[in-house]
Amino acid sequence: MTLAERAFERLQVWPDLRTAQPSCGAGSALRSVHGEIVHFHSDRDVDLHLTGHAIERFARDLQGSTAIRLVPGSRWVTVHLDCDTDVDLLMSLVSMALKAYQGQQIESAATCNFRRVTVVPRDVPA
Repeated sequence: MTLAERAFERLQVWPDLRTAQPSCGAGSALRSVHGEIVHFHSDRDVDLHLTGHAIERFARDLQGSTAIRLVPGSRWVTVHLDCDTDVDLLMSLVSMALKAYQGQQIESAATCNFRRVTVVPRDVPA
């Protein structure tokens, strides 16, 4: 089982999430009643929708993580799953996203980062 499959399996049983077709058309998704929260695009790459406030508040921490990729102007954060700790990080960020979106709709027109982020594997020398 891949890390993304493991994360998906753990998240799909959360009571506030349900499976859905991703608006980008690639992979699978989980959504809340407020909109799409998580897109699983590959065995290792997951896009997570955060509020602008959450991204601003945690920008320094997000940028400092080797698992996170930010695209300027996007409210989607790409999480590259290389280890179990990255899955735990994703779980924490999904929880934060669910809390942040309580009582507000997620922008349906917002496109995720699929094909906008290139992740270079950590174990390949530069």
